Amino acid sequence: MLLLHRTVVPGLRQAYRLKSAPSRLCIWACSTNDSFQPQRSSHAFSGDNSSTRGWRVMGTLLGLGAVLAYHDHWCRAAQESPRIYTREEVRSHSSPETGIWVTLGSEVFDVTEFVDLHPGGPSKLMLAAGGPLEPFWALYAVHNQSHVREILAQYKIGELSPDDKAASILKTSDPYADDPIRHPALKVNSQRPFNAEPPPELLTENYITPNPIFFTRNHLPVPNLDPDTYRLHVVGPPGGQSLCLSLDDLYQFPKHEITVTLQCAGNRRSEMTRFKEVRGLEWSAGAISTARWAGARLCDVLSQAGHHLSETEAHVCFEGLDSDPTGTAYGASIPLARAMDPEAERRDYKGFSPSVDWDTVDFDSAPSIQELPVQSAITQPKDGETIESGEVTVKGYAWSGGGRAVVRVDVSLDGGLTWQVAELDGEEQRARKAWAWRLWQLQAPVPAGKKELNIVCKAVDDSYNVQPDTVAPIWNLRGVLSNAWHHVHVHVAP
Repeated sequence: MLLLHRTVVPGLRQAYRLKSAPSRLCIWACSTNDSFQPQRSSHAFSGDNSSTRGWRVMGTLLGLGAVLAYHDHWCRAAQESPRIYTREEVRSHSSPETGIWVTLGSEVFDVTEFVDLHPGGPSKLMLAAGGPLEPFWALYAVHNQSHVREILAQYKIGELSPDDKAASILKTSDPYADDPIRHPALKVNSQRPFNAEPPPELLTENYITPNPIFFTRNHLPVPNLDPDTYRLHVVGPPGGQSLCLSLDDLYQFPKHEITVTLQCAGNRRSEMTRFKEVRGLEWSAGAISTARWAGARLCDVLSQAGHHLSETEAHVCFEGLDSDPTGTAYGASIPLARAMDPEAERRDYKGFSPSVDWDTVDFDSAPSIQELPVQSAITQPKDGETIESGEVTVKGYAWSGGGRAVVRVDVSLDGGLTWQVAELDGEEQRARKAWAWRLWQLQAPVPAGKKELNIVCKAVDDSYNVQPDTVAPIWNLRGVLSNAWHHVHVHVAP
């Protein structure tokens, strides 16, 4: 669905904040779930002859041990007699006035204070108010992670009565049962929803990525589409007429073709995680693919609906067929006349300073990502591979957002001390209209006597933007915009 929204700037709530709940610390730290178990540190004395220092350390440890032992005793006591609730009691807490309770398994949680902090919005969490979370976590499987369970554990208030059997409605059907079969070569980052990337050795074998290994990014189950009944709804301008177009209607528009590279904003997130933990799918360098696209131009469809460029700032909003139980579709937006509409933007896709964490983030303070920075990665040889001495062939891809063309790729075999210019392959690109990647390769002699190579690449676009050398200055809590120099370490056969 295409919507045209005028720019407004509503006050968005902070997307995430840990609740301070010292009275519930015991329940969190001592949960029966293994994922909640506290980490224990091990201490050892060095062989130091100072008995005084040793006794001081031992005294400190004994004191700490007494505190921990008392806390463990307190937790065990609390766990031995948890507050018991019936499902009827839970159902009676389903509004802000009564308090909002939910269950997960046999545990009961009072999430009243967390509802407004829910990153997906209060309405999503309110779907489960007074009932179980399981049917919704089956759909939003990304919730079933340790850090989400740790947040939830802070709000635990008791247990369900063992005599109160679960309602039969909990036996929900699998919302992912109709998902298509995927290519076995794909590296899977999550099964539900399905997210996967091609292995590096296949990614740049072809300029156009084969459909079966095109990277896959989903937030919800794949919708079933009936070509005969499908309709594209286009909302017209104020006072205008909206359109409802079938596939046959769309075929009547002039057909245009264009080669475009798609890249997930979280591509290469795993490299940020190695520097400092972030949250999100652990994409390697394969969350990017290129295809030849054909069909009606967006501008032609909007023109038929009565829309025209003007000085008024607005956004074109896209809503997909994949929707959640409320009927809310997954959506994204692009600017019309370079406008920004916060109502049409996802909170997830914003960049922040390395100093910002989940306790201090303010999602109102940053615009959504509209263009991605210059990017490149090595796809051959693979990290950890053993190569023959003599000559090495290095291959990879390079791309930049905003239609900026890649003008050069530099490759180093010694970690960035010296550089060589790679040869660019693929279609020629027009400045500011370069929508697809450039594949590149370099054939270079292996330096004599080297047992290992630290191969690095960096790309330069036609605005002379260049990739930063390290992750540290671009790290952000969501792990997006990861475009530091790409490193591959290989061994040289004797």
